[in-house]
Amino acid sequence: MAAQPLDFYFDFASPYGYFAAMAIDELAARHGRTVAWHPILLGAVFKSTSVAATVQRPLQGDYLRHDVVRCARYYDLPLTWPEVMPINAVTPSRAYYWAAARDVDLARSLAKALYRAHWREGRDISGIDAVADVAAGIGMDGDAVRNGVQEPAVKDALRAATDAAMARGVFGSPFIFVEGEGFWGADRLVQVERWLAQGGW
Repeated sequence: MAAQPLDFYFDFASPYGYFAAMAIDELAARHGRTVAWHPILLGAVFKSTSVAATVQRPLQGDYLRHDVVRCARYYDLPLTWPEVMPINAVTPSRAYYWAAARDVDLARSLAKALYRAHWREGRDISGIDAVADVAAGIGMDGDAVRNGVQEPAVKDALRAATDAAMARGVFGSPFIFVEGEGFWGADRLVQVERWLAQGGW
């Protein structure tokens, strides 16, 4: 029986989600595993827990701004502070689910391209024009994406993914499940890899 995919929950507004997104597929492949990508809306999570986004919190926001730059150096990834932060990730997340209903691999490529546009190039990807442009850049039909994000089924898919994430105890991005074991944060990728190698500890 094939091993279950890793479940990867993330919000495009999360820089730590960006760091994890650039590594998680390769990490899983080293252990014969695949990854199921699940964009979610942390805004809904924060609303349910009555907290603000980390970047907007006193003290923690200042730490995040320093830590993200340090982490980018550590992971050797390009970083440009986005012109808008945090973004509303509804539209890019819907675009992912629209694409995933047609081609999961293409949807994953779109997610990575959106992350690069936001965190490498500093672009605001909250609007449909930006999302369609990024999609066209990887060979997708930008007009189809524009229409697709408005489909009721796509809206429902994002809502259901966010609800399912909260039901599993997800409260931040990235959040990775190896079977039933949850790991929060890009810095936990080291532990995820060890868990996959050893079967837990």
